[in-house]
Amino acid sequence: MVDLRTTYLGLTLRSPLVASASPLSRDIDGICRLEEAGAGAVVLYSLFEEQLRQEEIDLEYHLNAGTESFAESLTYFPQPSEFQTGPEGYLEHIRKAKATVKIPIIASLNGSTLGGWTKFAAQIERAGADAIECNIYYIPTDPNVAAADIEKNYFDILQAVKSAVKIPVAVKLSPFFSNMANMAHRLDAAGADALVLFNRFYQPDIDLEELEIRPNVLLSTPQALRLPLTWIGILFGRLNAGLAATGGVHGAEDVIKLLMVGANVTMMCSALMRHGINHLRHVERELRNWMEEHEYESIVQMQGSMSQLRCPDPGAFERAQYMRAVKGMQHIHMAGWR
Repeated sequence: MVDLRTTYLGLTLRSPLVASASPLSRDIDGICRLEEAGAGAVVLYSLFEEQLRQEEIDLEYHLNAGTESFAESLTYFPQPSEFQTGPEGYLEHIRKAKATVKIPIIASLNGSTLGGWTKFAAQIERAGADAIECNIYYIPTDPNVAAADIEKNYFDILQAVKSAVKIPVAVKLSPFFSNMANMAHRLDAAGADALVLFNRFYQPDIDLEELEIRPNVLLSTPQALRLPLTWIGILFGRLNAGLAATGGVHGAEDVIKLLMVGANVTMMCSALMRHGINHLRHVERELRNWMEEHEYESIVQMQGSMSQLRCPDPGAFERAQYMRAVKGMQHIHMAGWR
């Protein structure tokens, strides 16, 4: 029997198959089904910075309503349940999940600016979450903001959350930096316990009949795998932080490839949304079969075996391989003309 255990964020997981943030974790039944299907951990759906900011606005309004007229009105403060439906509901969801399942529960905070929302991390810790994933979703559109300022924002957010909690903190980030390797090393030095590679930015569509910008959320395809595979392969063995792959993880082959370049865990969302939660069982079964056929006894034995550090051809991750790929395309093109 192969050993599928892996370590991520200082936690020992039964499997590297992790359910990433999605609507599947919005109710306790969904989390229970994910555990039963074999998920090693569950990242809860995200709590957004905007929700917490609105909470502060609503609280300020209720606490001050009428106080300019009668001092007695101070005795009519609303109960917390009247203005904490969003964030308080998230905390209660964490408590219920921890009381119901045995697998680790990772909370997700989604934001883009340094502010009071980062302090909510302490409440998440008190609610019982095993770790926090900071999903820093930031699309810089101001041409006057320098790259250094954008990067500093990531470190400020990480520092604010780390200073508020003792549980592990992962940073989910995009690949759009001038030097991704440098950014990863600096986040590692700043205390990130893991890096989640990569965030997929929302890209709107146009309704040609109504001439309106419309939201358009597309599920990932296996082709999206190449980006996290490349960077995890480059970063493995060069960081203290763990590495989580997300985006394009649809089947056992995707999981195997990512583990071999150095991922601690592989996160699945689109495949589970498309095929259902029980797809996890199918992926795990195929993962076990492949490992047995190729005589791998454990995930640890396989992890990082095809990373840049251990690959017989390290240049395969860099420009040399790009040149070979281009030449290969030229051969295909010429063959088509014959």
